[in-house]
Amino acid sequence: MASGKKFILDTNVLLDDPHSVFSFDNSSVAIPMDVLEELDRFKADSSERGYNCREVIRQLDVLRSRGSLADGVPLENGGTLQILLKDSSDICDIPLSLKIADNRILYAAYCEKQKGFDVQFISQDINARVKADVIGIPAFDYIRSNAPKKELYKGWITLQVPAVQLKQEQPEDLLKYSKEYSFSINEFILLESKNNPFNNALFRYMGNGKFKAVHPPDLGWPLKARNPQQLMAMDLLFDNSVQLVSLLGPAGTGKTFLALLAGLHKVLMEHDYEKMLITRPVIPLGPDIGYLPGDVQEKLHNWMQPIYDNMDFITHSINTAHDASQEIHERHGRPDKYEHDRDSRDHRESRYRKKRQFHKKAMPSLDDLIKDKKLSLEAITYMRGRSIPYQYVLIDEVQNLTPHEVKTLISRMGEGSKVILAGDPDQIDVPFLNRYNNGLVVAGAKLKNFALTGTVFLESSERGELSRLAGELL
Repeated sequence: MASGKKFILDTNVLLDDPHSVFSFDNSSVAIPMDVLEELDRFKADSSERGYNCREVIRQLDVLRSRGSLADGVPLENGGTLQILLKDSSDICDIPLSLKIADNRILYAAYCEKQKGFDVQFISQDINARVKADVIGIPAFDYIRSNAPKKELYKGWITLQVPAVQLKQEQPEDLLKYSKEYSFSINEFILLESKNNPFNNALFRYMGNGKFKAVHPPDLGWPLKARNPQQLMAMDLLFDNSVQLVSLLGPAGTGKTFLALLAGLHKVLMEHDYEKMLITRPVIPLGPDIGYLPGDVQEKLHNWMQPIYDNMDFITHSINTAHDASQEIHERHGRPDKYEHDRDSRDHRESRYRKKRQFHKKAMPSLDDLIKDKKLSLEAITYMRGRSIPYQYVLIDEVQNLTPHEVKTLISRMGEGSKVILAGDPDQIDVPFLNRYNNGLVVAGAKLKNFALTGTVFLESSERGELSRLAGELL
């Protein structure tokens, strides 16, 4: 009678990670024939699943040169890979209809168990795992080897110190904590008074035992951070040396808003980037994009409506302040506060003067920015193969992308570009992605502790009490 542990892989595992067969060191891995037949349905797709499907098939073609896949071939990790064939000896009685492909995959696993193998069924399909449990087969979700297996990396930590230290440039206890905690580069430390948490100071770890005090950026706009986490995000967004920023958090915490605000400022006022590029995955909550009216740009306009909503708020806030400033100027017949004493400021940097002068003008609308080629809205589908230099790139809803898709997008960034990944790991609309294996979380966890990357998890919803309750309770 056969013995030993054998991992049976479901179709969805291979479609999510084409290298999953190599993730089980010194173990036997088996793929039922019905899985190969299901893969055949995806090989012509232009989606990420189609790409992964073709990669799996290519790997199997290489492995079959090592021997018979039906008997099992050796793998570099010390294990073996086998394709399970159904034969006349596999007569097992299970309470499942074999007219359904998923059930035939479970049938193959059950027959291996009957032969004496310690079978474990690996699937990202919850219902399939439940069925496996019913027929007595241990079943487990597949977690990529590069996916974080613990709490999400937030990018910040809260510590308490005596109130008197909050006025110090480098608080004594901060230096003490640096020896007790393994801070990552660009991780934030929020120091709070032991008696009053609203009395606080914010620092960012720069590496080599050094910290930087974090203060609100001088935008010249009537918009600012509303909580410490938003200030952390702005500190990273406005730092050109940080080329990749991951913003995580529930709806209404300001992820997209802050990224847009910083992008507009960097492109229009500081001129650090030639344009802002915005993209997001086409994951329908209603009708798919193909069913929407109009050409590609009109379809994208509808799909990018959340971007328009945030832009409307930003332009309204800035233009309202602009109009008020103009009204004061006209009423009193003298330069407003943005023009006053211009000669005394000639020694300042030209960029700073441009920033103040820009505020005298009305903020252009999103459509005007697109027309002037200062901003573009693009579909992720068309990003593969491109090179994107000197651009501020916002990728929204990244929780709906796989780690491989995120890797592909980041690798498109050319010289002088900055990329922002934003999303809510608890609002995933793609089957087989979860809070821990999605591209947003994996990227933040794997790319931490580098000087050119940073992550912030925003907790507090600023959209309203109803939005907060929905995010927490529904």
